[in-house]
Amino acid sequence: MLEVLREPLETGQIHLSRARQRVTYPARFQLIAAMNPCPCGYLGDSNARCHCSAEQVQRYRQRISGPLLDRMDLQLSVPRLPGADMLKPDHQGAETSATIRQRVEAARQRQYARRGKCNSQLSATELAEDCRLDSTTQALLSQAAERLQLSGRGLHRVLKVARSIADLGGHDDISSAHVAEALQYRQITAA
Repeated sequence: MLEVLREPLETGQIHLSRARQRVTYPARFQLIAAMNPCPCGYLGDSNARCHCSAEQVQRYRQRISGPLLDRMDLQLSVPRLPGADMLKPDHQGAETSATIRQRVEAARQRQYARRGKCNSQLSATELAEDCRLDSTTQALLSQAAERLQLSGRGLHRVLKVARSIADLGGHDDISSAHVAEALQYRQITAA
């Protein structure tokens, strides 16, 4: 059932065909999904309560296909937060939502000024023009693409995320640090 999300995630459209008619609807959306790290949900937990075998974990994770995962820009492992930390009223030194919103709005303005659209909507040609990399950054990305076995789609998604990270920082050029951060968001680990 999840596989039906592949086309709308890629094209931003849904096509319905019924009794000699075909209708296309716009479907540009932001998918936010979550899943446990294993069937019992405790893999990587500091309390070591997980008793799932490696085979069970692999079978559980294979419920999400590679092609569907390839269309997800950010894939993160989020460890369990201790209860005492969740009950703290304020996180000292943390950015406020208002500050983050200002950074995001500024980054979006940079994207629209550069191309008239968000980085996520860049074509392969536009991506090549807007994401020029120096030789060091190019080498890092090439090595990572080989090691992580990134598809062409996955590589383009890493570049789009790196371009967005650079925009959030107010940078015109994409650095090795931006690419390295984008690559970290493509790896789900056991925590």
